[in-house]
Order: sequence, then structure tokens, then C-alpha cells
Amino acid sequence: MSTPPNSWTCPSIPALATARVTELQAIIDRKTKPVGSLGRVEELALRLGLMQDTLAPSLRGQVLVFAGDHGLTAEGVSLFPSEVTQQMVSNFLAGGAGINVFARQMGLPLQVVDAGVAAELPPHADLLDRKVRLGTRNALNKPAMTRAECEQALAAGAALAGDLAGRGINALLLGEMGIGNSSAAALLMSAYLDRPAADCTGRGTGHDDAGLTHKARVLTAVRARHAGLSDPIDVLAALGGLEIAMMAGAMLGAASRRMVVVNDGFICTSALLAASRIRPAVLDYTVFAHCSAERAHGEMVRALGGEPLLDLELRLGEGTGGVLAWPLLQAAVNMVGEMATFASAGVSESEGGP
Repeated sequence: MSTPPNSWTCPSIPALATARVTELQAIIDRKTKPVGSLGRVEELALRLGLMQDTLAPSLRGQVLVFAGDHGLTAEGVSLFPSEVTQQMVSNFLAGGAGINVFARQMGLPLQVVDAGVAAELPPHADLLDRKVRLGTRNALNKPAMTRAECEQALAAGAALAGDLAGRGINALLLGEMGIGNSSAAALLMSAYLDRPAADCTGRGTGHDDAGLTHKARVLTAVRARHAGLSDPIDVLAALGGLEIAMMAGAMLGAASRRMVVVNDGFICTSALLAASRIRPAVLDYTVFAHCSAERAHGEMVRALGGEPLLDLELRLGEGTGGVLAWPLLQAAVNMVGEMATFASAGVSESEGGP
């Protein structure tokens, strides 16, 4: 297990480079097209330039899949046993999961982060051991993590983002794996957005109506058990997961270094919700890849002001939505860097100019 820090200080996040708006917009408008004709791709290009503080945005991405187990699964909130988390980590490392297939297609490197799998995993070149503990505690009985454990996970995630930035990575595509983590995500949504737990509870890996009712009943009891918490880290520690906390730390660390944060589905968005309660400016560096089919994800995205690029009825997690949206981010930067201008192409502009 990784060594806990003496203390954790959340990194500051720089403001977007809004002084570049006029010049960057002019570059986009002078491309050989009617102004605004590429719609949200143009908006995305502008945002990426402001994130990176440049007139020539570029992308070099990395996929990180964070894995952790949840003590709350003892209450029957998932159809699958906790052992599946470890088994799926092995599948990721063997290259056989959905996220592996899509990442290979996009040419994106992928690593798995052991944030808190409830088993000791054998070493692997693509496995990053940042284990805080062997899974969280059962949140129905006590906080899932101590505050110190939660801060350790946040710090580890932020450090991972820093390490990647040092290697030239400027875009982080986040995914997760953890049996029971849709319950943790629903609890965080309920707490941070002050919604009834039942309204935030979805079918997860495929609950029938009876299973959904049981899950909602358990989560309602968990919320009551930890009612009254206000500090965002205390909420995350009581209700969240180690992989969720470490993802939140990675988001904060990435934004502090002007990296693009590519947000995925329901669980990933719960980490973003936590991160935004700690440092709201993290949202300035976030691209919302898609809207999940998981119940309540759309509401959580709207609460964060997000506009998803895709709506494909995905609910797998793992970072699959972020990777599937990656070509749109690439298209945006390629438009800025490769598309001819009216002047360079010798094409007449409209009489009013761009």
C-alpha cells in the first residue's frame, strides 16, 4: 500500500486564459468556412485553447482506469460479487475489456490504478499501485473512509496527474472499475445536490425492479446514517469510494496544470462533483464526453453546467464514453492547426469579412 502524506493541500487552479479569446476566435473565424458553421467543434476548439493558454492547442492523451472495492456490497446493492473488481482489473491488464478495445483504436495509452481493490494484485507494467486500503468500509455502519484515507486518495490522484504532465501528457481520460460504485456515486449525488437518495439510484449493473427497490432502501438508510455533513471532503470520505476519491484528486491535479479533463459517465461524474465542491474551477478544464443511460446522470451533468458531446445510451463506465468522444477533441485542435485560412487558400471572403 502507498504511504500516506503528512497532509494534503488541494492545488490551486489557474483561471482560463480569457485574454486570448479575441485572437483565438479570429483564428477560428478565418478558416475556410462560414463563421460558426462547425458549431460546437468551434466552441470546443476555443475552450481547449483557453485551457491550454495557447493559440495552437494540441492533445496528447492518457487513459487512467481507477479501481476500488466497496464495503457496502455486503448489503446486496450489486448483482455481482466484489471479486469481479479484481477479475476485471486482470481483464484490463490483458487488454480484453471494452475500454482496451476503444483505447487501442484511438491510439491512447492506458494504465490501471489500484486505488483500493480488496485483494493484493500481482505487479504489472500497466498497473499503478496506489492502494490506500483493501476496499472501503460498509458505509451503512460507519464512514467508508477516514478523512485521512480520503485525503491520501486525493493526494495520490493529484500526484498521478502531475507525473503525467511531466511526461508531456496534457489530456486525462478518466475511467473506473469497482463493484458497488454506482451506489457510492448515487450517495454522493444525493449529498452534494441535496436530492433524495432514491431519486439518485439507478439499476447499475442491471437490477430488476425488486433489486432497484432494495438498493434505494439501503442508500436511503446510508444517507440518514451520515446526515448533516457539510465539508466536501467529509462527505466524500463518508459516502464515496477510494477510486472515486482518487479520480477526484486526479481531476484537481490535472486542472491545476492546465490539462484537459475528459469526464466519462455516472461514477466519474460523481468524482467531478466532489472535485468541484473542493475547487469549483476544475469545471473550467472539463469536457463532458457523454450522457450516460444510468438514471440521474443527466441531472448531475446539468447541475455541473455540462454539455455532453455524445448521447449513445452508454452505461459501461471504464472511461469508454471519454475515449469514444476523443476524436471530436482531436478534430477541434486539427481544425485550428491544419485547416486553411481564406488568405492561405486564396479563397475570397464574404464581403463583411470573417
